[in-house]
Amino acid sequence: MKIFKVRRFFQIFSTIIHNGYPGFLATGSIYTGYFKKFCGPGLNCYSCPAALFSCPLGSLQQIMISLRILPWNYLSQVFLYLLAQILLFSLFLGRFICGWLCPFGFLQELLYRIPFYKKKIHLPFRIERYLKHFFLLTFVFLFPALFIKEIGYGILWFCKYLCPAGTLEAGYFNLLINPSLRNKIGYIFALKSGILAMILLFSLMELRFFCKNLCPLGLIYGFFNKFSFLKLRWDEKSCNQCTLCEKICPMNLKIPKELNSVECIRCLNCLEVCPRKAILLDKNFLYLPERYLIKQSVGVLKNEKRR
Repeated sequence: MKIFKVRRFFQIFSTIIHNGYPGFLATGSIYTGYFKKFCGPGLNCYSCPAALFSCPLGSLQQIMISLRILPWNYLSQVFLYLLAQILLFSLFLGRFICGWLCPFGFLQELLYRIPFYKKKIHLPFRIERYLKHFFLLTFVFLFPALFIKEIGYGILWFCKYLCPAGTLEAGYFNLLINPSLRNKIGYIFALKSGILAMILLFSLMELRFFCKNLCPLGLIYGFFNKFSFLKLRWDEKSCNQCTLCEKICPMNLKIPKELNSVECIRCLNCLEVCPRKAILLDKNFLYLPERYLIKQSVGVLKNEKRR
């Protein structure tokens, strides 16, 4: 249980750090100081009154909506600055951020602990595996760059229409501390509230529903799982095909086949429960296919062994 407890500590600590500005209690407004120059690693809204850092997804959208109005020499500097931050997170940690540092991921785990009807939600043709690709490509990159308002400025599409963290942290939190904003509630907020309610409901039913199906930020980090400093390795000689690792995996992965896939959030649950210590955490930047690329799962190996 050691890893479970350590991970929970990091999740709580990270959530506090992401939202470590108490000044909003006196000012009634969001923090816009020095730390907002930096992105927090997890999904945490810029406009949350307690937020200390910017959101990587919001920052990416800001660059996309600025493509037509800002000079390229300035925009390239901002882009490289943001890219350096995201690459730093991605190359060192990959989706370890999702499993250990993301406030919205932590919220989903807390919700799932509430007694409620539990069910794995599968969409036709396994489309749930590709929804976050669609949202990243369209709502984070294409739509902010292509659709321009009359004033020549674009819209933060993912933030404005979809992001559940933004609705919860910025929308409802700001309404609590600024009751005058209630007069400005419109259909967009109602739409986002409906999306938030649906995501929270599904998160009660399925562990980390948003992470599995919808989160573009997790997808970005997941692209680097194979090449990040932290990787998972399976030791075939130690494994007894008990399948405990697959049963405890919150992302329903086939292990070891998908240990370093885009979907793995590096929660280390599999490493913790393995009775033979057949799953190991490697710390290096080298991706060796013969070491990390396994084409079968323990479930398949177990069935083959029975035959």
